Amino acid sequence: MSTTSRNWKLLTFILFMFIRTHADLPGSWELLVPDAGIASMHTAVTHTNTVILLDRTNIGPSRKLLPPHRCRHDPNDPVLKVDCYAHSALLDLTTNSIRPLMILTDTWCSSGQFLPDGTLLSTGGDLDGFTKIRKFTPCTESTPNSASSLCDWQELEDIQLSQGRWYATNQILPDGSIIIIGGRASPSVEFYPPRKTGAVNFPFLNEVEDNQMDNLYPYVHLLPNGHLFIFANNKAVMYDYNSHSIVKNYPVLEGGPRSYPSAGSSAMLALAGDYSSATVVVCGGAKYGAYLHRTTDSPANGSCGRIEATGPDPVWEMEDMPFARIMGDMVVLPTGDVVIINGAQAGTQGFELASNPCLNPVLYRPDQPVGLRFMTLNPGVVPRMYHSTANLLPDGRILIAGSNPHYFYNFKRAFPTELRIESFSPEYLSADKANLRPVFVELPEKVAYGAAFDAVVTVELPVVGVVEVNMASAPFATHSFSQGQRLVKLSVTSAIPEGPGRYRIGCVAPPDGRVAPPGYYMVFAVNQGVPSIAQWVHLAS
Repeated sequence: MSTTSRNWKLLTFILFMFIRTHADLPGSWELLVPDAGIASMHTAVTHTNTVILLDRTNIGPSRKLLPPHRCRHDPNDPVLKVDCYAHSALLDLTTNSIRPLMILTDTWCSSGQFLPDGTLLSTGGDLDGFTKIRKFTPCTESTPNSASSLCDWQELEDIQLSQGRWYATNQILPDGSIIIIGGRASPSVEFYPPRKTGAVNFPFLNEVEDNQMDNLYPYVHLLPNGHLFIFANNKAVMYDYNSHSIVKNYPVLEGGPRSYPSAGSSAMLALAGDYSSATVVVCGGAKYGAYLHRTTDSPANGSCGRIEATGPDPVWEMEDMPFARIMGDMVVLPTGDVVIINGAQAGTQGFELASNPCLNPVLYRPDQPVGLRFMTLNPGVVPRMYHSTANLLPDGRILIAGSNPHYFYNFKRAFPTELRIESFSPEYLSADKANLRPVFVELPEKVAYGAAFDAVVTVELPVVGVVEVNMASAPFATHSFSQGQRLVKLSVTSAIPEGPGRYRIGCVAPPDGRVAPPGYYMVFAVNQGVPSIAQWVHLAS
């Protein structure tokens, strides 16, 4: 056999094994929008089945024009004094069409959260957006015909933030108000609607600040006891936002800084049972000094810490991911498992400060023992670096958007500005599981706290075991953390047959706003690990 023939056969074998290995990995990818026109730095899914995409205003032209005669006039803009380009847009999930939105003030590294009525609150940013508060009230895209009647951003003129917020975190509270925490040079908290106290000093953020500012975009989770779990750098506290006091100091999480700019990610695992226990996971991050010294090839941190935040004597349980990762997004699935997706294996957050993109998502299965929790998933082909996002969709897919690791839009670098929007489908959406997928035929549009209600589903195959009914929030995803993300597993009865393939499930709504703050939730029926398409339900008093 000739050398050429042997080399060709070897190359063919390697290619075959590569394809086979990747084909055998769970999950699938789909390109939804080839060119959205903007790179989404902040992404949120609305209860009208649209997605708000939001970038910044001070980077010059995007690739999406505003409608005619709708330009932003800003004599202080460093690039465009008259800006006729969109820096926000709305994705219609029914048609995958993109409609430009008009944002007036700079939303670079802002924060956000949905209000109980489904309105998205956007707070802070850079320059003229530093103290700004904005609102977006979703509407049904297919109803109005006039462009002027379509919903768009509203910049509030009558109120503003008490202290400027840049790289802050928002969290909805049990009463439906929003707490806004931290930000660059803003070691304080404040609320929307504004309270008389204005901004209140929060010394913890000063205590964890280091010389590369690893206290930004703190990880904030509302615990079912009504207090907040707040993590920044490598430390966490339980915070009583009413008395502005520290209830508990948690042990240091070893492995270096974890919050921005050394960003790993964090999620609170599903709340279930009597809702008395809450567990938080923090994964990944950059090595200390990578941001300070602008070292793009510094290996990322591959460890995860897990802690029962409500336990009497909580300690961090450590384990390693299959891939070291910075800038990963943690998405809590309808099942309670978590997908970690996007990011890089070296460097840190910041413009052009990372390398070696991590294309493989991984599945984190909380109910498995240490060492068996992670599963490597099918890799994508589009690097999703700095300023990328991931959001759970009502049909169970994960929406992937953004990646602009450059100060301006730049399409000629190794990791260009990314305008494509993709979806990742976990294994539960594979064709061989379609006959297990429930379909809602009855579900109330609104439920009250503690109320009993019925959910009726149809399933192609006979139901074996319990069909879960789980409520997922719609968070504000930015900078590797989903602000306000939570999944609540409801107390349910066994599925009672009502005819061929039809089942009635008795459910009890969450007891109060500490377990699930008021607002719109995606409600999924989950049968043997396969979720239905969600129905939006408004949870209120």
